[in-house]
Amino acid sequence: MIVITGAAGFIASCLVQKLNAEGFVDLVLVDDFSKIEKNANWQGKKFSQKIERSEFLVWAKINANQIQLIYHIGARTDTAEFDIELLNQLNLDYTKAIWNLCVEEGLPLVYASSAATYGMGEEGFEDNEANIPKLKPLNPYGQSKQDFDIWALQQERKPYFWVGLKFFNVYGPNEYHKNRMASVIFHAFNQIQKNGSLKLFRSHHPEFKDGGQMRDFVYVKDVMNVLYFWLHHRKDNGIYNLGSGTARTFNDLGNAVFDSLELRPEIEYIDTPIDIRDKYQYYTEADMSKLKAVGYEIPFHTLEEGTKDYVQNYLMNQKLL
Repeated sequence: MIVITGAAGFIASCLVQKLNAEGFVDLVLVDDFSKIEKNANWQGKKFSQKIERSEFLVWAKINANQIQLIYHIGARTDTAEFDIELLNQLNLDYTKAIWNLCVEEGLPLVYASSAATYGMGEEGFEDNEANIPKLKPLNPYGQSKQDFDIWALQQERKPYFWVGLKFFNVYGPNEYHKNRMASVIFHAFNQIQKNGSLKLFRSHHPEFKDGGQMRDFVYVKDVMNVLYFWLHHRKDNGIYNLGSGTARTFNDLGNAVFDSLELRPEIEYIDTPIDIRDKYQYYTEADMSKLKAVGYEIPFHTLEEGTKDYVQNYLMNQKLL
């Protein structure tokens, strides 16, 4: 059986669908299933068991000999969360417990890190593990992910196979419940549907035009392909970037959404809120050479391709993956 934590959430629920499509149905879904607003993400999918997050570690210890691999995707992902104790509990301590379980029981582990660990990108965006301790995240969420990455690299005892994946700006189906933390594409679609226009943050950096801020936007279907790759490629342990490898502007994103809706772009710019202005990232781009070097060859969607598929096949039809 394969375990997926965070299974009611955005990325992990898409992974469940990917595994189902590949013929895997002996899946154990782990999450806080009391949050009924996410029920649609797991209902209708094929799985063998559903286990509450609080009960998983005890269950896993008893059933370890049946587990083929653990995908630990669950986390508190709100970049505006400032409850350090909560973030340490869910993102750091819980992940340490899963890591130690995998060490003790001989289980392979794939876990979610984050590109939020890169902060302003002062050290670049290369997934060189020697550079990881130098990174300076901009918020407590990013710091919680950074703290675990550093802890994992320091451990003498590691799972026989383990991979950490630094997700960049993931967008796609099943993110409807994330509210303000949903992708810019999701919010852009809803703004355009309601008002016929799109508001983007004005640039407060002399090197970037309004809407010229750049991010590495990666389609969730590409993320699924990479996660599935590690199910079979159980070697080359380490921490890897997971982005498209190409930075694109918010103007590009807005134009892609308008084009997918067959509408003429109408974009206006508003000031970036003061409370986040000094911690606002103007550029992120995943260096994907490390993943490619270990044999990953599937091409990634362009921003235009991913946006068109997401808008026309999911958002316009209110369809989930």
